[in-house]
Amino acid sequence: MAGLTYTEKSFDDLNGWAADDHQAALDVFLHSSAGWAEIAASASSARVFFEEHFQPVLIEDGAAMVFTGYFEPELSGSRKKTDQFHVPVYALPQDPTAYSRRQIDEHAPLAGQGLEIAWLSDPVDLFFLQVQGSGRICLPDGSMMRVGFAGKNGRDYTSIGKILIARGVTNVNPETIRTWVREHGTALLWENESYVFFREITQVPADQGPIGAMGKSITADRSIAVDPNFTSLGSPVWIERDGMERLMVAQDTGSAIKGAQRADIFFGTGAKAGAMAGQVNDGGRMITLIPRKHARKLIGRMS
Repeated sequence: MAGLTYTEKSFDDLNGWAADDHQAALDVFLHSSAGWAEIAASASSARVFFEEHFQPVLIEDGAAMVFTGYFEPELSGSRKKTDQFHVPVYALPQDPTAYSRRQIDEHAPLAGQGLEIAWLSDPVDLFFLQVQGSGRICLPDGSMMRVGFAGKNGRDYTSIGKILIARGVTNVNPETIRTWVREHGTALLWENESYVFFREITQVPADQGPIGAMGKSITADRSIAVDPNFTSLGSPVWIERDGMERLMVAQDTGSAIKGAQRADIFFGTGAKAGAMAGQVNDGGRMITLIPRKHARKLIGRMS
């Protein structure tokens, strides 16, 4: 790609590398890249495995690094529509590109097609569920329903937070957005025409994280979403941001994650994870660990 640069780094260049828990990172890496298991097992340590078989490479496209955070919401809901739970969570329709968010909300063209897999009490809950791409729904009987990304309507994603900032709102966070919609109506949400559809996830135990873009469960504080045009899914990625220097694994993607120096850090499930994720909008850098034989070819081609 034009303007793309690949800079070879050493492990000594990675701030905090020696202090990380390399075994924790390796466990996550092998969960989605099982083909490395035999090689990893023969290494004297997890750190040695990464240092012997991977080359740190800084991939840049001219844009500054931006870290954000995401999480798995935990919401109250129901499998059936009730007076309390009346906001539908839709499965993927036959033609998901037919309607914008406003058309789906305002005119209910999907109603009556049997696409409702769950019901929530608040349209903002649905909106945040769609932004995160997965979540857990606490049902009235105390059981838990997990839903994951099934597809979207193909419309462009627009940041509601940026719209509120442009309107002069300060300290924008999920509660700010929730309060705004409560006071002014759902028209704000329609500014983001992108609409996500869901499927019920039954194959992942409750103590594991949600399913990422690789079809594998992701791990709090070790999984990141990246732009796969620049960083291959499954890659170990060293990140450096204020308060966090560690080896992550690129296991997910996101509509707003675009660029070589762009990553979304997964913080886990529930309100506490959401609070931590909502505070992240930082600079820094990310350095991809590329298998040495591939790194030599890549850097040689770019030099």
